[in-house]
Amino acid sequence: MVDETPGTYPTEWLPLPDVAEAIGETVSRVRRLLDERALIASRRDGVLKVPSVFIVGGRPLSSLRGTAILLQDVGFSEDEAIDWLLTPEESLGAAPIESLLAGRKAEVRRVAQALA
Repeated sequence: MVDETPGTYPTEWLPLPDVAEAIGETVSRVRRLLDERALIASRRDGVLKVPSVFIVGGRPLSSLRGTAILLQDVGFSEDEAIDWLLTPEESLGAAPIESLLAGRKAEVRRVAQALA
């Protein structure tokens, strides 16, 4: 099911077993990727889930890890980081995730750093 909350980037929310299947790994490996911030997840309907847009070509989006660490460093919780990534950012002209997908990680991280 795709979350199309008004004002946010539409994405499907995948429970960890579905993430494991999407990237061809075990659920244990997905949990390690969460610990390493290569992926970030949020509880939705009581279940830990990852936005599907964070997975590209069967792998975690490579620019997500550094961005997630930066957001954590400026004080964002995982839920807040996901919300920020999926919500349009005026200074970027798009949701930060769209900019990351377009290869504009330096710009996204500059904006994230300014949030501190």
